[in-house]
Amino acid sequence: MKPGKVEYNDLLDNIGRAIETARQNTAKAINTELVKVNWEIGRYIVEFEQHGHERAEYGSDLLQRLSKDLKQRYGKGFGRRNVLDMRRFYLTYQKWQAVPAKLSWTHFVTLLGVSDETARKFYEKQASHDNWSSRELERQIDSALFERLALSRDKKGVLQLSEKGHIANHPTEIFKDPYVLDFLKIPQSNRVTEKHLEQKIIDNLQMFLLELGKGFAFVSRQYKISLRNKHFYIDLVFYHRILKCFVLIDLKTKSVRHNDIGQMNLYLNYFKTEEGVEGDNEPIGIILSADKDEVFVEYATGGISNKIFVSKYQLYLPNKGLLEKQVRTIMERE
Repeated sequence: MKPGKVEYNDLLDNIGRAIETARQNTAKAINTELVKVNWEIGRYIVEFEQHGHERAEYGSDLLQRLSKDLKQRYGKGFGRRNVLDMRRFYLTYQKWQAVPAKLSWTHFVTLLGVSDETARKFYEKQASHDNWSSRELERQIDSALFERLALSRDKKGVLQLSEKGHIANHPTEIFKDPYVLDFLKIPQSNRVTEKHLEQKIIDNLQMFLLELGKGFAFVSRQYKISLRNKHFYIDLVFYHRILKCFVLIDLKTKSVRHNDIGQMNLYLNYFKTEEGVEGDNEPIGIILSADKDEVFVEYATGGISNKIFVSKYQLYLPNKGLLEKQVRTIMERE
């Protein structure tokens, strides 16, 4: 008797899941072994140095000789740069127990390029916590995520970022200034409309969610609100799973104005009354604008009970050197 189509498809799906699980587990095991052997190689090099032999700095005869001999014996993967990274890896994580298990060798090579220890620890924690791919990690480093988050904190807050990573437990903690939208690939010289900017964000929604941070789930675009035959449209609506609230985003390609803030306040009042369900917290509004006047925003949002944040967006990677200098100033204040 032949099995029915439904039963056969179930069989096929079950086998498929088993194969995928086995492949994932195999890949994890291979990654763990690769990271471990590279850590061991780094340890052997450092111990060789400590016994009075030649220092294995970049460009030294030892590294060149070691790289050449390892490639002859074991093939690719032992270029001079790679061998140096193995040495640096051990010097950074001298206890194997301190090596984060979730991260791949590619993650660690990227992390080794972050010279500031506080920033490196933050990216290490965040990559593990948010399951970033190595490409996502590289993008967050390039966009100076640590510095952008750190600038809204004091010294204690910066150290907490390094020790625990960034976990949004309060509305103010989901906010960045600026938001970096370089992945939209819009030339700075182009005059962009709000409709065009919104469409580019939708076309690159995965990257935009990465920029927003963990916990955001997309709900809708051009969300319609009708009040006494008047219609309003919210550019982007998200729900934050950790904070348990809606997050409304309005896009402005010019400097933010007082009526933009008033309009966001209207949206938030509507959502608070009409859209929230039991267990939801009050909604949050973010106005993303091409420019803003800090003093103007302070006065325009003063006295408003709703949580409204105004932030700039920029279409290019930030000046990391300048941001790093500003963070150092924070760390040196006390």
